[in-house]
Amino acid sequence: MRSFSGVEYGAVPGFRPLELDLHVPDLSADETKSRVAVIVHVHGGGWRRGSRRHPLPRLGEEFYPAMVRAGFAVAAIDYRLSGEATYPAAVEDVRAAVAAVAGLLAEHGVGAGPVFLWGDSAGGHLALLAALTGAEVAGVVAWFPVTDLAAMPGSSDPQTREALFLGAPTGAVPELAREASPITHVRADAPPMLVVHGDSDTMVPYGQSTTFVSALIASGGTAELVLVPGAGHFWDGAEDPSAIHRQAIRFLRDLAEA
Repeated sequence: MRSFSGVEYGAVPGFRPLELDLHVPDLSADETKSRVAVIVHVHGGGWRRGSRRHPLPRLGEEFYPAMVRAGFAVAAIDYRLSGEATYPAAVEDVRAAVAAVAGLLAEHGVGAGPVFLWGDSAGGHLALLAALTGAEVAGVVAWFPVTDLAAMPGSSDPQTREALFLGAPTGAVPELAREASPITHVRADAPPMLVVHGDSDTMVPYGQSTTFVSALIASGGTAELVLVPGAGHFWDGAEDPSAIHRQAIRFLRDLAEA
């Protein structure tokens, strides 16, 4: 695996440069122009915190290398957090990263094949929302995502993660909350999606995922739902988080090879 840190993918006046880290297969000289499927990974953290440098603790340092060993290039992105800019800033950044990644890989001698989005928690929300609102991707993996902001607890509380993301409590800005929710944008031509959620998640109720997948399928879209027994948020309590990781990689690998 070769890694390139701090690659700039966008610039918004008045904000810090938007950066990602590239992790690519160590191709031989005659393979450097090969097309490699790409995963754009969007970290979690309640839209408020987190970093591309710190993927899920339960999967540790193998999180990105396992994707690269499966034949993917990985673009691990940072985006504007809610303390820097409210919605729609973060989802605009995700769409910008998807649009830029092929060119950035080319600069490092790698041709980009199909591009996928993968996110966990708030990153899962952003991955779904970006894919449903303009990002051109071939598939999405979303782990324990928020899909309907208005259905989350605390609709009048200005300090919930959702309120800080939107700039106001969801109950005070219902149309904005609706616009910022992936479930609002389900459509028949959405890219295939794998949504995975723990059935013991107390931070983001698993009903957020079951309702979303049902709505997407009802709209004519393609989605697969996996509920992980005994698992909470960030796969706390999951018997084998590595198996969940491998399953998601296989899902994208199958799409890449189709």
